[in-house]
Amino acid sequence: MVQAQQVLKIKFDKLDSLLHTNNDTTYVINFWATWCKPCVEELPFFEKLNTASLGKKTKVILITLDMSKEYNSALIPFLKKNHIQSCVWMLDAVHANDWIDKVSDAWSGAIPATLIYASKRKRFFEKSFTYPELIDTLKQP
Repeated sequence: MVQAQQVLKIKFDKLDSLLHTNNDTTYVINFWATWCKPCVEELPFFEKLNTASLGKKTKVILITLDMSKEYNSALIPFLKKNHIQSCVWMLDAVHANDWIDKVSDAWSGAIPATLIYASKRKRFFEKSFTYPELIDTLKQP
């Protein structure tokens, strides 16, 4: 069961340093929120990918854009109810316009959005995924 301490509250600089990591791991970073219906609908696919990736060099990180004040009232109950086991980070960045372009200059700010990268290859998607689409995207060179 998900515990509150499993959600890491981060500033953008921690995410920014992750975005510049150069190793042999593929990172799948999904931006979502509990109030975003398409985000919630695709979360099981990221969970399934996370489970399927255990022991492989793929890391799923779910970055919630819920507000910090909703941490105990909305986020934690949502994670428990939906049995979310992936790594969850809560981005503590007040001004989205200060960091959205740093994630991708193609991002309008809409969610769900997903960044997939390995080494120096980054691909950004401002859309919802099905599980087969997610797997197919990961298989692309």
